[in-house]
Amino acid sequence: MSPDRLARLLAGMLLSIGAMHFVAPKPFDDIIPEEIPADPRTLTYASGVAEVAIGAGLLAPRTRRVSAALAAALFVAVYPANLNMVRLWKDKPLPMRAVAIARLPFQFPMIWAAVKVFRGSR
Repeated sequence: MSPDRLARLLAGMLLSIGAMHFVAPKPFDDIIPEEIPADPRTLTYASGVAEVAIGAGLLAPRTRRVSAALAAALFVAVYPANLNMVRLWKDKPLPMRAVAIARLPFQFPMIWAAVKVFRGSR
């Protein structure tokens, strides 16, 4: 897949998920590790802003390269929340546990895609 197409796919994903941080913030609040010494809602909104900004940046060729680097960093930065979701959902029904566990490996292709966009943008 071309870096341009990957950029558009990542942008669509980030814009959608980023908007959800404002439409329905509670699920995002709930998976923020309590060990992070900050207000979960503030972190939810901050990550939503970051996702929307990075997604928008991926759509513009002039800001695509820096936005791709920021996307890769963001995907790494939110991984602890995904790990925490597995921890928090260990006693949930099997389908919910499966969703939490299945999310973990999906971060790696997203990081790879962001790096590919970064390398393919000038």
